[in-house]
Amino acid sequence: MLGIINYGMGNLASVQNALNYLQIPNRMVELPVDIRLCDRVILPGVGAFGEAMHKIASSGFKEELQEFALVRQRPLLGICLGMQLLLESSVEYGNFTGLGFVGGSVRHLSDKIYDLSIPHIGWNDVSSANNLRLMKDIPVPDRSFYFVHSYYCTVTERSTATGQVCYGFEFDVMFEAGNIYGVQFHPEKSQKSGLALLRNFGTL
Repeated sequence: MLGIINYGMGNLASVQNALNYLQIPNRMVELPVDIRLCDRVILPGVGAFGEAMHKIASSGFKEELQEFALVRQRPLLGICLGMQLLLESSVEYGNFTGLGFVGGSVRHLSDKIYDLSIPHIGWNDVSSANNLRLMKDIPVPDRSFYFVHSYYCTVTERSTATGQVCYGFEFDVMFEAGNIYGVQFHPEKSQKSGLALLRNFGTL
């Protein structure tokens, strides 16, 4: 069973609709303890990093996610803000500590971009290796995904930074760190290629 974490900040309906379309058994995880009923989990997210971390920590999801991903080493996928939350820190409206499952940090696109629109909204090609589990059976010409974000990720361990995009400058938009995965883009809004990525995660 694939669980979708509902901590009060996420694009839950569209993620679940995509999984239902793919006929991947799934459930909304409303209570932290229910993560134990899942064999893989998606951490979605829309909104501010600090508020999201507060909700995750105060609700008890933080400890259950640690047990699930770090102790049981089950597959965990962070989408958009969910990817950022899996890193160590963010400067979104302050300085905040993330879950720290993967080394890295989050900064505002304006640090690097001066002549492009922020937020970064729209379709962009993702440059990635060919042996990625999430990209299995997605041809290189089809690796275009839909983005909506104002903050970007820098992954510390370069061997786990598995996908980049160029929008004014090149930055990390995917990581695969053992059983822990992250994508900055929205696969649930990325049509055929996004559905293929979700299918790949759902069958790990």
